[in-house]
Amino acid sequence: MSVIAPRALPASIDETLEMLGRADYVADRSLATVLFLSLRMKRPLFLEGEAGVGKTEIAKVLAASLGRRLIRLQCYEGLDVSSAVYEWNYAAQMIEIRMDEATGAADRDMMERNVFSEKYLIRRPVLEALGGAAGAAPVFLIDELDRTDEAFEAFLLEILSDYQVTVPELGTIRAEEPPIVVITTNRTREIHDALKRRCLYHWVDYPDAARELEIVARKVPDANRRLSREIVHFVQRLREMDLFKVPGVAESIDWASALTELDKIALDPETVSDTLGVLLKYQDDIARLGEGEGARILKEVKAELAEAE
Repeated sequence: MSVIAPRALPASIDETLEMLGRADYVADRSLATVLFLSLRMKRPLFLEGEAGVGKTEIAKVLAASLGRRLIRLQCYEGLDVSSAVYEWNYAAQMIEIRMDEATGAADRDMMERNVFSEKYLIRRPVLEALGGAAGAAPVFLIDELDRTDEAFEAFLLEILSDYQVTVPELGTIRAEEPPIVVITTNRTREIHDALKRRCLYHWVDYPDAARELEIVARKVPDANRRLSREIVHFVQRLREMDLFKVPGVAESIDWASALTELDKIALDPETVSDTLGVLLKYQDDIARLGEGEGARILKEVKAELAEAE
């Protein structure tokens, strides 16, 4: 998706739905409502749900649709301030110090001002997100917050309270306009209530069959219509099973793309068995479907679709 010139925020829930639809994101009205309110109230949007249901894509679509820069902070265990906010370019600072010493410019205060200047400041995602101009604040995606620890979560709470960061050598850097913040979590751990209270909350669930079929049709337009219907209903049935990791919408799209590359126009037991690695990511789940369960589900799906026609 190409980034366009900054655009005005949607003026209604219907405009928000249309904006998402133009970017091929098929959203229900409840998501459009909370997204509209988040933009109007300038509150962070907290998106929770299983992996692969389209949480991250919402931020990407929002940035492209509004013509804003997308800044992504990918969270992980051990994420610290230097990786998330800023750090100094120590190698360049040392070169500057050596050059000053070599030329005789060894005034200590002057050297300190030189090396601790914007020139040597490396801006990480948090500081970048605070640097947007009025009317063009970026979309700041804090992705998979549940992967970090509680200490970083507390630090993030402070940032979202005032939208400012203090760099001891430079002073306090404030956002001219707060960024549009989207926080995602896969719920591998609970996020503290204090941070959630700062945000508007939405649970992103798996779509129903009709909406998922529309998603697949938009994302894989070359896929045969019959094939897409069988894929969606097959995946919907898998989500009712006790699998280690049920497939998300992303896997449905990948499976439709893969089968289209194989010139398939319908599912058959052999094709299902051969391509399960596109759909499922754990061997125990693949083994379970490979022991005749996949063929049985496919037979039931085809019977249901034939009866519905």
